[in-house]
Amino acid sequence: MAEIKPEEITHPPMDQLQGFEYCIDSNPAWGEAIVLGFQHYILALGTAVMIPTLLVPLMGGSDDDKVRVVQTLLFVTGVNTLLQTLFGTRLPTVVGGSYAFVVPIISIIHDSSLTPIVDDHERFLQTMRAIQGALIVSSSIQIILGYSQLWGIFSRFFSPLGMVPVVSLVGFGLFDRGFPVVGRCAEIGVPMLILFIASSQYLKHLHVRRLPVLERFSLLITITIAWVYAHLLTVGGAYKYRPEHTQFNCRTDRANLISSAPWIKIPYPLQWGAPTFDAGHSFGMMAAVFVSLTESTGAYKAAARLASATPPPAHVLSRGIGWQGIGILLDGLFGSVTGSTVSVENVGLLGSTRVGSRRVIQISAGFMIFFSILGKFGALFASIPFTIFAAVYCVLFGVVAAVGLSLLQFTNMNSMRNLFIIGVSIFLGLSVPQYFFRYSMSAQHGPAHTKASWFNDYMNTIFSSPPTVALIVAVFLDNTLDFKDTGKDRGMPWWARFRTFNGDSRNEEFYTLPFNLDRFFPPS
Repeated sequence: MAEIKPEEITHPPMDQLQGFEYCIDSNPAWGEAIVLGFQHYILALGTAVMIPTLLVPLMGGSDDDKVRVVQTLLFVTGVNTLLQTLFGTRLPTVVGGSYAFVVPIISIIHDSSLTPIVDDHERFLQTMRAIQGALIVSSSIQIILGYSQLWGIFSRFFSPLGMVPVVSLVGFGLFDRGFPVVGRCAEIGVPMLILFIASSQYLKHLHVRRLPVLERFSLLITITIAWVYAHLLTVGGAYKYRPEHTQFNCRTDRANLISSAPWIKIPYPLQWGAPTFDAGHSFGMMAAVFVSLTESTGAYKAAARLASATPPPAHVLSRGIGWQGIGILLDGLFGSVTGSTVSVENVGLLGSTRVGSRRVIQISAGFMIFFSILGKFGALFASIPFTIFAAVYCVLFGVVAAVGLSLLQFTNMNSMRNLFIIGVSIFLGLSVPQYFFRYSMSAQHGPAHTKASWFNDYMNTIFSSPPTVALIVAVFLDNTLDFKDTGKDRGMPWWARFRTFNGDSRNEEFYTLPFNLDRFFPPS
């Protein structure tokens, strides 16, 4: 038997993913780019509708209030996405609503100063103003860490080894929003999942006029098919006598968005009234801002690989975090009910379509702003059952998680030290938040339950986030456990040249600011 050569069983590490027709600074034809941008807009609707649907009723809001909040969240998402792609990291990322803020927001909703208000609409307004005040104050954390370059300095403790658990759990950590939600309406969710995988992967080589239609637009095509199928089941009476929970997850007419939406409504700052400020609320919200920062850091790393770009240098990463802080400030000023983070599902769609173009994401931001103003049209698309989105998430979150695992190619996985760090940080990153979640479900409060509500929010929010727990564990272990003379095993020779803007000539192509603004903000 012939001897097997090492090069026949190994693959050389590669800075950039291959097989992408359009990378970060190359653009499809305008027609194709517009359809791809609309596809990203449709995908962003899932989170933009689900968070207000969860929170607004708890605040005492009506269907009319919910529609206005959805419009506001979409509008601010569009604005923040444009700011991030123009002046932030410049990576093709959608910056939308974040679930990380749900814990401190629910704490504000149940605050003793707000629950006694008898009138539901007045309670909604007062609660919204309290949330706005907390978001405005807490946004200063990301603004300061970003623009002072402190986050960039801290990122120098990162390595490919330490980033694997963080980026992976940005995707894996969202498993509860995948098949557990699909199972709530399996007759719609499971066919959607199978259809999306089949069209985007098995039939991706099907071309129409030399365009891989199913690879590029499978999400749009399959969501339309599943949406029509769900609507036929709805009008056919399939759910007429089913439990309320089933009807909510399966029917296309349960969101009450279209009837409540105005034809035209432009969101504007302080539309709910003047924000109110409370130190306890603000301290609790700061934990969510830190979680958002951590999750976005992992998502930026994933987006860079899926856009065939180099890893963002420390200066660029800090710049992006600073602009994300501005985004949370805008969330507070407009009253979008939650803060912002990078949309993981939209990052995953870059990999599914193999199009990492920045222009596509900027076009999707235009759709978000446009349809948030034209309320009826936006509400029509927002009536898509969330189960359909959850089926897509099963694929897209997995893609992002796999991108994190791909960083292992730059490390030595024959090192017991590295195996220990990877294994422990991924396991704890999944296990600790699961403990906090199950405890909260059974006890109706988090494991941290002291008289200081801000401390409770801080601890329960931080340790409910898989990427945040993974970052704390992985970075600590990677920088304290036998760290001397292990730079090569950790992947530092490859990583070091991407720490500074001038370390790699490609950084200028990917991350230079538009309009020659680098003259005023020179990269470091």
